[in-house]
Amino acid sequence: MVRSCILVAALAAGASAFTLPSTSISTGHKTSHVFLSENHRNTEPIGQFDPLNLSNDSSTRSASTAAIAAATAALLSSPLAANAAGPDWGIFEGRTGSLLHPTAMFGMAALSASTALLGFQWRRQRTLGDEISALKKTLPDLGGAASVSDALAAAQSAESVDSVLVSKLKAALPVESEINALTKERKDLATAGPRDKHFSQGSLLLFTGIAFAIEGPLNTYARAGKLFPGPHLYAGAGLVVLWALAASMVPAMQKGNDAARTVHIGANVAGLGLFIWQITSGVPILFKVIEFTKWP
Repeated sequence: MVRSCILVAALAAGASAFTLPSTSISTGHKTSHVFLSENHRNTEPIGQFDPLNLSNDSSTRSASTAAIAAATAALLSSPLAANAAGPDWGIFEGRTGSLLHPTAMFGMAALSASTALLGFQWRRQRTLGDEISALKKTLPDLGGAASVSDALAAAQSAESVDSVLVSKLKAALPVESEINALTKERKDLATAGPRDKHFSQGSLLLFTGIAFAIEGPLNTYARAGKLFPGPHLYAGAGLVVLWALAASMVPAMQKGNDAARTVHIGANVAGLGLFIWQITSGVPILFKVIEFTKWP
């Protein structure tokens, strides 16, 4: 519409240029406008065709140019032209949409800590079996007894007491207690199911994290018309990369690859560090958002 208005103004300013000139015949000091006969057309000069009015003097052309420039400036300064600078995002430019990002970030920080705890619980459950097996190998021969306590009771009640065996069984009592405690811990962890919870929360964190990592810059651009590179933006970008790296290790981890587990854990620990940095650098931005936005 703006271009159409400019074109109309330009046509109006030069409208006179498209009026065909009348033909004049000079007789003495008087000039009369007549229609030319066939002979006059062939013998006397006529006014030349000048649709752009280029034969006028420079003052006339300057006036036309000034008129077009003034019309263009008026159109560009109108509310229509101002609204064309960018779309109206409505509630997403207000305080409600702007506070959605920091609120989600605080929630995901808590979710990250919870997911990390579940991951270490699953790792603990998985490695407890090896630890229990290693402790059982240090126990003396129990002679078919179900526990060290039962073997000790049998050795002490025998007709000929084997003092060496009794000493070994007594020394093994703390080891048996430790084995029992680890077995109970493993059973409790298996009941809690940290493996499935870790996977579910990690998937949710990956989706929401990437979604709000994109939503944050879009909201900033909607409000300010530009982005502000700095620690907060860099930490968020690095965090998304680390989330993707950790997720990419899952298939290899499921096949028992210890190197993939190490990379997965390292990426998530580094991600928690970046999350702390992002929150620290984002608090001042949050205060500015509250200051320069209004509800809703």
